[in-house]
Amino acid sequence: MQSRSPNAAEGIDVSRYQGTIDWKRVRADGKSFAFIKASQGQRYIDPTFITNAKGIRAAGILLGAYHFVDATTVNAAKAEARHFAEVLDQVGGAKALDLPAVMDYENNPGGLSSAAIHEIALAFLTEFERVSGRKPMVYTGNAFAAHFKAPLGSYKLWIARYSSTRVPSDTTPWKSWDFWQYSDSGRVEGIQGPVDLNVYAGTEAELRQAFAGEEGEEPMTAEEKAAFKALQQQVVVLENSRDVLKQTLNEQSAYIKKVDQRVAELEARQAMPVPAWAKEAMAAAVAVNPASPIVDTKLPSSYDFYRLLVVLNRLGVFKTTN
Repeated sequence: MQSRSPNAAEGIDVSRYQGTIDWKRVRADGKSFAFIKASQGQRYIDPTFITNAKGIRAAGILLGAYHFVDATTVNAAKAEARHFAEVLDQVGGAKALDLPAVMDYENNPGGLSSAAIHEIALAFLTEFERVSGRKPMVYTGNAFAAHFKAPLGSYKLWIARYSSTRVPSDTTPWKSWDFWQYSDSGRVEGIQGPVDLNVYAGTEAELRQAFAGEEGEEPMTAEEKAAFKALQQQVVVLENSRDVLKQTLNEQSAYIKKVDQRVAELEARQAMPVPAWAKEAMAAAVAVNPASPIVDTKLPSSYDFYRLLVVLNRLGVFKTTN
């Protein structure tokens, strides 16, 4: 495949492992695009996804997002694609991204054949495009790309090969790359610790032009932009409301638990056997009329009842006259 071109657009990709990011400093450090992790498998959502998306947009950086594939069957791959699309809806959907949504398929923990890997990838890509309305892109490793067949060549490629001199290898589907992840140990202003570094196969101006109105989509009108902005604001309000509701429910759950504990304690006190400190009073009450005792020693009673017996006994109420 090709080497990097002079003045190529520089970018990064991140997930929760990079922690809190100052995206304005990232932009000032010359990074023009960023891919952020959105999801993985059929349920996982990266906890920094929405925060990163907001920060990237505010900093004027081109936004992309990726999903890490865990699937080992075609049906699971389709389910993961639907999950990815649903997660992207939280930031306006796949069409609201500046860059294509990405299928990250780079390992084989299930020990699948190359044919099975290719079918899973194709199932994910086609299902995602069906439910999202936008054609995704493929991310994979330099060696792992050998599993894929020619039909995947219609998708753009983001490939990983960590080297400053050795370019990614040609494969059956691809003879060139669109994005190249060339390092996993970069240093960028605004990020603490290492981060993946990427380049685009052209300048920043070419990058912005390449993905403007992608797939023949017409640019949004002023009315559509206003509606989209309003929708984004509504999403923020809903997210905040969700957090408040979650906190309220947690507080109510804790209160209910305390009430249940108190009720259990009170119920226990309503049916307790004769405590040692009340046995003398109980015996005195029975002795008043043994043939027909005023209390039943076989039935458990309440704490307050036993206290009353003790008080009455101390007052001499149960004294017998011979």
